Amino acid sequence: MKLPKPTDADRERFASLVPNGPGVETKPMFGNVGAFVNGNMFMGLFGSDVGLKLPDPDRERLLEHPGAGPFGPDDRPMSGYVTIPAGWRADDAAPWVEAARAAAAALPPKAPKTTNKRAAR
Repeated sequence: MKLPKPTDADRERFASLVPNGPGVETKPMFGNVGAFVNGNMFMGLFGSDVGLKLPDPDRERLLEHPGAGPFGPDDRPMSGYVTIPAGWRADDAAPWVEAARAAAAALPPKAPKTTNKRAAR
């Protein structure tokens, strides 16, 4: 499976939607980008699609909007994530992004991954 690559405009749109806040950071992921809070991903970029990880009730409400849909590869969409409509501006997406950030921030922080140097030999 070939992963879609975001354009510079896609990356700029994603960056404009990522909220500032304690523990929020972005990281590259397989040629795309993810936004994390305390190590928990709450937002991702997959090609030109921006996806949010939302609790079930919020996810169901977002899916009612035209243009919202599954997020990730067609054959294996990411569980719990919804693609926001492509035409949404930052104001449209902000309440949904904040809901995703708040849900991820409520999770226990993820410990940084350690590398086992013995296993790597």
